[in-house]
Amino acid sequence: MAEKLAPSPGGGITPLQQMLASGTGAILTSLFVTPLDVVKIRLQAQRTPFSKVLAAQSVPWGAQPATWKCFLYCNGLMDHLYVCQNGSSCTAWYKAPGHFTGTLDAFVKITRNEGIRSLWSGLPPTLVMAVPATVIYFTTYDQLRDYLRTRVGSWNHYIPLLAGALARLGAVTVISPLELIRTKMQSRQLSYRELRVCIQSAVAQDGWLSLWRGWGPTVLRDVPFSALYWFNYELVRSWLCRQPWLDGSTFTVSFASGAISGTVAAVLTLPFDVVKTHRQIELGDSEVHPVTASRPSKPSSTWLLMQRIRAESGTRGLFAGFLPRVIKVAPACAIMISTYEFGKSFFQKLNQEQQLRGL
Repeated sequence: MAEKLAPSPGGGITPLQQMLASGTGAILTSLFVTPLDVVKIRLQAQRTPFSKVLAAQSVPWGAQPATWKCFLYCNGLMDHLYVCQNGSSCTAWYKAPGHFTGTLDAFVKITRNEGIRSLWSGLPPTLVMAVPATVIYFTTYDQLRDYLRTRVGSWNHYIPLLAGALARLGAVTVISPLELIRTKMQSRQLSYRELRVCIQSAVAQDGWLSLWRGWGPTVLRDVPFSALYWFNYELVRSWLCRQPWLDGSTFTVSFASGAISGTVAAVLTLPFDVVKTHRQIELGDSEVHPVTASRPSKPSSTWLLMQRIRAESGTRGLFAGFLPRVIKVAPACAIMISTYEFGKSFFQKLNQEQQLRGL
């Protein structure tokens, strides 16, 4: 029988317990989704190997000119920018993979030739960023939702919309400079002392706001996604819980609600996801290919970038990657929210048992 879950609003658990539940969900989501992205990156590497990538004209910190490549890696919770030099810093993705004819073939060959652990290569470094970001995001959402419900005095369907948007805005603002610092360390292979000098130089030259480069496109995608996700999640979950053929709120209900709401939000915010991907790649390029007078700069405005994509690829270009995004986002949202709700239910029952013992 499905595990019964507590209703979402007013969970009756502490913020620390919410953090533990969301942190567990973040780890499980990453474990399930990471293999999908590892295979995707290996397929991309096969199509554009390093032999086809132009050599860098200028490499920071006195490194020798080398071949570089930027790509995005997602563990189901966050997108992480990776900058590889000759494949040496990304050997897990670029070591002689043979030839893959498709996704299933890549899964089989990677597992057979390199061991099943290769499907989770690159996971630990990304968890360092993804777990804190998810903990901040989910805990803030629950706290804001309950606070707004108390202030309003009744449940309003627009409460999750506002709470989701504000929670994501806060999480992105906190994590954005940390992700930029991680990108600098990974792309330039800096020591902590060199990193401090690099950050001080950037702040002195461009101000503190330079640490939030890429914040705009991330907010433009993640905040609407979060608002739509939580709005639809609470609606779908509430509707499913009222169905006579379902026994209240179950793990299955949370899983289905998360998948449906994640799919809807992913489709509606896809153009912003395309723009964010372009901007993150540009950010990585700027770390290893500083813009020179001989190289025209790319548009820094999100609106100009959308116009450029539309001019180059048509309106369809703004919806590129529709199927891969849905395939990745739907299970990630389903696993994350169902695990989180299960964790909250567990802690709620634990608290109730402790209260009964104290009577």
